[in-house]
Amino acid sequence: MVVVFDAELWIWDARRADSWTFVSLPVEASDEIRDVAGGPRRGFGALRVRATVGDSTWTTSVFPDSARGCYVLPVKRAVRQAEALDAGDIVAVRVELLHS
Repeated sequence: MVVVFDAELWIWDARRADSWTFVSLPVEASDEIRDVAGGPRRGFGALRVRATVGDSTWTTSVFPDSARGCYVLPVKRAVRQAEALDAGDIVAVRVELLHS
């Protein structure tokens, strides 16, 4: 399953000092991912994905965010630096669900 969307980079309030930066997947896509993934998941409900932002592609996990009702994708510092991105920027994202 592949999801392509535009989203705003945001910093996780609970770890603001560490500048953990995420994008939220669309709620509809998150519902589809839950349906496809099914069953119990590993730690924190994480699902393995291959993510692409700009020219950067990496393997990571998406995590369910009950407050937002969707999955969230962490965008690591190396990607933000390579793509010259900051919190508040709108980015084009491609997420491919990988089989665990």
